[in-house]
Amino acid sequence: MALREKVFTGPHEDDWQVLKKKAEKFELKELERIIPNRGKLLVLEKLLNEAYLIRRPKPSEYEHRKQLIRVFNEIARELYGNSSGCPVVEEFGSFSMDLFTTGSDLDLSVNFKNKNSSQSVFPRDQKIKALRKFARKFYALQTGGHVRGVQPVLSAKVPILKVIDAGSGVECDLSVENRDGISKSAIIRLITSIDERFQKLSFLMKAWAKAHDINSSKDRTLNSLSIILLVAFHLQNRDPPILPPFSEILKDGEDVASVQKSVRKFRNYGSKNTETLGQLLVSFLLKLASVEKLWPKGLCASTYLGQWTSKTWATKIASMSVEDFTDRTQNVARAVGKSEVEKIYACIHFSIQRLSLFMNGEIQESVLNESLFGITNTLHHHPPLTTTTPMQPRAAQSWQPRPQPVGGHWGGTGTPHQAMGSGQEWSDHHPPKRMRVAADGAPGWSTWGGHHQPAKRMGAADGGAPTPPPGTQGWATWGPPAVGGHGWGGGGADEDHRGRTVQHPNGPPYRLG
Repeated sequence: MALREKVFTGPHEDDWQVLKKKAEKFELKELERIIPNRGKLLVLEKLLNEAYLIRRPKPSEYEHRKQLIRVFNEIARELYGNSSGCPVVEEFGSFSMDLFTTGSDLDLSVNFKNKNSSQSVFPRDQKIKALRKFARKFYALQTGGHVRGVQPVLSAKVPILKVIDAGSGVECDLSVENRDGISKSAIIRLITSIDERFQKLSFLMKAWAKAHDINSSKDRTLNSLSIILLVAFHLQNRDPPILPPFSEILKDGEDVASVQKSVRKFRNYGSKNTETLGQLLVSFLLKLASVEKLWPKGLCASTYLGQWTSKTWATKIASMSVEDFTDRTQNVARAVGKSEVEKIYACIHFSIQRLSLFMNGEIQESVLNESLFGITNTLHHHPPLTTTTPMQPRAAQSWQPRPQPVGGHWGGTGTPHQAMGSGQEWSDHHPPKRMRVAADGAPGWSTWGGHHQPAKRMGAADGGAPTPPPGTQGWATWGPPAVGGHGWGGGGADEDHRGRTVQHPNGPPYRLG
């Protein structure tokens, strides 16, 4: 995959140099507001590391996803025959980057071995044909109760097939020939090995965005790739820098072997920078806050160059611009809408204000924790997997139909599952996820292994949990992509992931220290 950078148009050299200087000046102005409080920074560091550990997947979750990949490959062999023309199903996105959580989707790509290497574009009609072939198989498996939520989304920019494993609730998003996503994921995974702060801060900022309901390209907010690249950009611009410009890493090639060899040269690249995770999170939010008014002027974060630049795209000026590091003609934040960027910045200002109150001793650690991530400061375990039989290798031909669910349980036993939200989105056209309503027990609660826990609440942008149609027995249902969706209004109030109202100020004065 060659680097492409000649399609976009941009302002004159003098114009973007002025814009770059403004960005740097505004950031310095924001940073002057910080009065370090060593004691509070130590508490913040502990808080962030605990928040990170809470969300890290268990070994069994890694193995289960690997098992699902094996199952998809077994189904591919059943559909295409065990020959040279049989495709291989490969993972990409959050799982392959090791940035996934329990609720993250599993992004998969069907790649054909005999694909003509000189063919730059795999025909769209062939992608749709392949997905329909897989869909027919999964509809049969859905009848048997091993999967649910089978939904082809063939009109999207990137056609996909969505299917949920009944045993774990993991949603699998199957695309065809998504080699670009596989390549980007592999490169980012390798770059995270340069400095662990990149992996940790990316993970936490994804969790922060998810908690504030601004991590969804389908809702015109930030996709995960945008968040990860903005974090990388921030680390490239620390003094001293923690990460090198990606152009230095990719100068010998973008294939895995070349990048792996290149990355070795940059191990401990940021060792001279001793900033903690807490300091980096605070300065990252301040950096974003400082350039709020510069995005409409063409400001663009370039991880390839490792510095601010300025661009206009095919769609002219974007609400936010984050350059794709392998195809510099693309803005990975292109999905962000004009009104949605206001929502994003309300969350940024709200979080900075909470950090300021914490640094000044006006709120407790637990309040800050829930303000940032929507969780308590107590470590806990993930809910157990259901007793519903998950997909197994070599089961593609032998699975037998199972009884329809009764009261939300297959065959009257086991436990129902939530359709978990996405932790990684690589397409701008994923349809909205719909959560099930409780099948039994108190309204709004779900049963996990005999213990009651609050059911996940949908954010305001998703319009709440729909009532399932007759016969669904409380299981997740999947309809066509919704049009529109609620934004923030009526004074800037929103619900956090627990359903509680949170006031997001529209950028009031704040001071850290």
